[in-house]
Amino acid sequence: MSGAPGRVRIMLHLRPAPGEAGAVEKAYHRISEDLAGTPGLLGNELLRELTDDGAYAVLSEWESMAAFREWEAGSAHRGTTSPLRPYQDTERPSPFALFEVRAAY
Repeated sequence: MSGAPGRVRIMLHLRPAPGEAGAVEKAYHRISEDLAGTPGLLGNELLRELTDDGAYAVLSEWESMAAFREWEAGSAHRGTTSPLRPYQDTERPSPFALFEVRAAY
């Protein structure tokens, strides 16, 4: 077994209104450019759900929960991520989920 226990992945669920998928992708690219170089952020991906037409997710990977929390508590967090906020999937109990990597191969 290998991997990097302690890494954290954040899944943000998005559901744009019909015809707004392009706006989600544009906002994702804008935010990703703004987050380049953020300490502790290892990368992120925009995912389109294949079994639920219109559903998207952003999966970001952080070196640790502490690194994520430090960024989240910072003053730039809300402003930087605000372009995607209107597309958060409100049909879910929470539009996001936090996962700790426990094992990887």
